[in-house]
Amino acid sequence: MIDVNIQGFILSTLAVWRVTYLLSQEDGPFDLVIRFRKLFGQGFFGSLLDCFHCLSLWFSIPFAFWLSHGWQEGIITWLALSGGSSLLFKLTDKNKYN
Repeated sequence: MIDVNIQGFILSTLAVWRVTYLLSQEDGPFDLVIRFRKLFGQGFFGSLLDCFHCLSLWFSIPFAFWLSHGWQEGIITWLALSGGSSLLFKLTDKNKYN
């Protein structure tokens, strides 16, 4: 049985979405984030920073550990956090009709 704190799950989903969105889609204050992305170029980490869905999988891991009580619950929570942030990304995507 999954016993995840709903408030913690919602806040974690929003946090994962925000950090992932910042690092993959925004320039950041004083263009710091875009400079950070350019440092990694076109390699593995550069490609990772260009993909919202890929990056959300990685950022969901620590939140899943924090929310979960076992490894099975952790895997489900990890995927649910990433999925929730991906849904938020799709809902807020400015280019969804292009």
